[in-house]
Amino acid sequence: MASRVVVVKEVADGVFQLRGFPPNAINVFLVEDVLIDAASRHASRRILRQLAGRKVTAHALTHAHPDHQGASHAVCEALGIPLWCGEADADAAESPELIAERQPDHFVAQFFARVFTGPGHPVARRLREGDEVAGFQVLDVPGHSAGHVAYWREADRVLILGDVLNNMSVITGVPGLQDPKPYLTPDPPRNRDSARRLAALEPAVVCFGHGAPLKDTRKFVDFVARLPQ
Repeated sequence: MASRVVVVKEVADGVFQLRGFPPNAINVFLVEDVLIDAASRHASRRILRQLAGRKVTAHALTHAHPDHQGASHAVCEALGIPLWCGEADADAAESPELIAERQPDHFVAQFFARVFTGPGHPVARRLREGDEVAGFQVLDVPGHSAGHVAYWREADRVLILGDVLNNMSVITGVPGLQDPKPYLTPDPPRNRDSARRLAALEPAVVCFGHGAPLKDTRKFVDFVARLPQ
């Protein structure tokens, strides 16, 4: 019997946002045949159910934090696909105890690490600036993690930026653009530099790790312009 294909939301050409709970809280995207991020360790069944009947050849991370790599091992094992990750986060993706060690010494960061972190998985491809993933260019945007990357498609100005910025509060769920919390970000000034680099691209569609996609270039650019130096 053929697998039933679950309808997921297409936010740009070939870019699909999988459904999560609550909606937009921890986002996972399917870009052509590459899965971007994998939420927490509790999300594997939900992700695999939505991928049933779809061609998926690889899984790439924006960064190796618990709410992005949590289900990576389970998904890669179930689908028999390789894991790709930014070069400076690859060791944390393989040995997740490093995630907690590199986070700020704050109870929220440590709580997320205990609750969300999934097993490690071998990284088959260490992503670097300028690499290509499913028609997107890899951009090195460190700060929220050492090896954080974003994915940029210049042809239609679509940006998948992980947690360089959030479009909702990860604590309250209230929508709106904001810096990632400093107690979840090892180097906030460097992260703001990365945000300014992305704003200079003037993206038409921005897909976040947390929060709904944004199709308002001016709102995004103006918000970043107001960030402290």
